Amino acid sequence: MLSRICKVSIFGALLIALMSAPSFAQPQAPEFSLRAVDGPAVTSESLRGEVVVLAFGASWLPLTRIQMEGLKKLADQYASRGVAVYWVSTESESAKSKNFVADDELQQLARKYKISVLRDPEGTISKRLGVDQLPATVIINKQGQVATTFGGLDPSADFAKQVAERLDKIL
Repeated sequence: MLSRICKVSIFGALLIALMSAPSFAQPQAPEFSLRAVDGPAVTSESLRGEVVVLAFGASWLPLTRIQMEGLKKLADQYASRGVAVYWVSTESESAKSKNFVADDELQQLARKYKISVLRDPEGTISKRLGVDQLPATVIINKQGQVATTFGGLDPSADFAKQVAERLDKIL
């Protein structure tokens, strides 16, 4: 009888330990530093305490215009709520690459849509954040955890509304 009580107690303690284990928490976003095309680098450390939207894409993608327009709308809508919104180019910085885009081209894109543009030319940060297709969006919460990652963009849907629904759950 005592043996059965011990087994039940051990099982209960193990179950409680597993339920409170950090593995059930959202994953911590990796440390990163992304170079801005028109200013200082943006780092995970500098963004701590803010909700961050990182939208990964490439200027040559047909969906970029829809993505950028949606990001501008989000940046305006959530500016006073501690949300930082960035578009991240995954295009190469090497003029020898077929996937090359110059900073001045990205600066023009940033001015046109009035959105901050960062660079991840080797795709290192996007891969570490779980991005496996373009376009893709990663939202990091105030604690620096990846709250959600989603890929693709439906051109007939309202991108800003889709992201806003996710942001509202986090805020």
